Amino acid sequence: MKLTQLLRELEYIGNPAEAEVEFITDNSRNICKNCVFICIEGKRFDGHTKAEEALENGAAAVVVQKDMGLPNQILVKNTRAAYAVLCAEFFGHPERKLKIIGVTGTNGKTTSCFILKSVLDSLGHKSGLLGTVKNIVGDKEYPASLTTPDCYELFSLYAQMVEAECEYCVMEVSSQALDQCRVHGVHFAAAIFTNLTQDHLDYHGTFENYQAAKHLLFENSDIAVINVDDDAAEYMLSGTDCRNVTFSVEKDNCDYSAKNVRNTEQGVKYELVRTGDIGRVKFAVPGKFSVYNSMGAAVCLIELGFDFRTILEKLAECTGVPGRMEVVPTDKPYTVLIDYAHTPDGLENVITCVREIAQGRVITLFGCGGDRDRTKRPLMGRIASKLSDITIVTSDNPRSEDPEEIIKDILEGIGKHSGKVIVESDRRNAIRKALSTAQAGDIIILAGKGQETYQILASGKIDFDERKVVAEILSGKAEG
Repeated sequence: MKLTQLLRELEYIGNPAEAEVEFITDNSRNICKNCVFICIEGKRFDGHTKAEEALENGAAAVVVQKDMGLPNQILVKNTRAAYAVLCAEFFGHPERKLKIIGVTGTNGKTTSCFILKSVLDSLGHKSGLLGTVKNIVGDKEYPASLTTPDCYELFSLYAQMVEAECEYCVMEVSSQALDQCRVHGVHFAAAIFTNLTQDHLDYHGTFENYQAAKHLLFENSDIAVINVDDDAAEYMLSGTDCRNVTFSVEKDNCDYSAKNVRNTEQGVKYELVRTGDIGRVKFAVPGKFSVYNSMGAAVCLIELGFDFRTILEKLAECTGVPGRMEVVPTDKPYTVLIDYAHTPDGLENVITCVREIAQGRVITLFGCGGDRDRTKRPLMGRIASKLSDITIVTSDNPRSEDPEEIIKDILEGIGKHSGKVIVESDRRNAIRKALSTAQAGDIIILAGKGQETYQILASGKIDFDERKVVAEILSGKAEG
């Protein structure tokens, strides 16, 4: 692609020489001949320091947000936003050929997206999916490194969806992605707000900043589907030009409400009510949060024009999501569940749900991620120990932090609750203790890892699939 064409929709200052552009990147390690290098100023590294070197190594141009005085520099107000604009042009604006549905919130994004995709596909509307568990394009699946991909990967995936003749793209939209302009210029046919609880304060600094980042999604959407039971709902409903649609489990003064909610081991049942209409819903994942996730997805599709009763019928056909209340097959008289719960609210939701259906004790195993928000650690310790019969505190992804120090932060919140607390920093050994402690009727919750098949230590990433770990321990093959 010619540079002049690439810059067609970008506002900039500069007069770069015409060139053939073969690649776009914001990663200085990927600079190559005939690329355009986007200089992004991050918290730890400023890409502007590599601008001159990029040109020396054959880059066609560099995009900057501060005047570097270089030949072939393209000066813009915001290089993050410019990156999205250029990637969209480079791939032929595939985002304009898709109906894109975005889901944001602290918890529930992944499940909501899987529900949306499942229903759309069953109705004959081919869709792609972008999210935490994996990216799906037609019949192909790709591992996901980020909840919302980097700009180049994002628009590449959009383009592949168009080529695969997808009509819809369903995607999780993280607060970091919104703050970093990864979806800048992308128009959403509809967007869902699930909830907002403490998370990612290591990145955003304050809850107010976190909330403001989430709000950005609704500033470029046609329809906003908002859970009004959440404290942040009023904020999400304000300051946009989109059509607001509200849903609730607790309130009547909304567009859609859930009545007669029943929670069983097989899932949830409830009536979805709107003005002049009522329908029965069955969804095969237990827990109050499943009511919210299924409601949000159903309301979104109904508001996009799909038939009310047909959508509710299709909800009953949806299956579970990997790493979300996932049952690990065993031949034991107890149950082992894997769940991604890694926030205070997420952990509380999962344990509360399991408490309602457990015939025996609830054994919760969890840790907290290293190099992440430390303030949520004691909160999660307090929740787990208060709601569980036995709490096993262990490692999650400690990254560069000492696992023992992370555990100390967790233990600060536990205090003197009635539940028994076991500390074991080695996650494999912790799982072994959970399995050896369990009795008939108990439910073990392995929280935090979910769909992840690895653990991130100070030494790097190692293989760690909890499904395999459980199987190895129970078969006697695991080292111990």
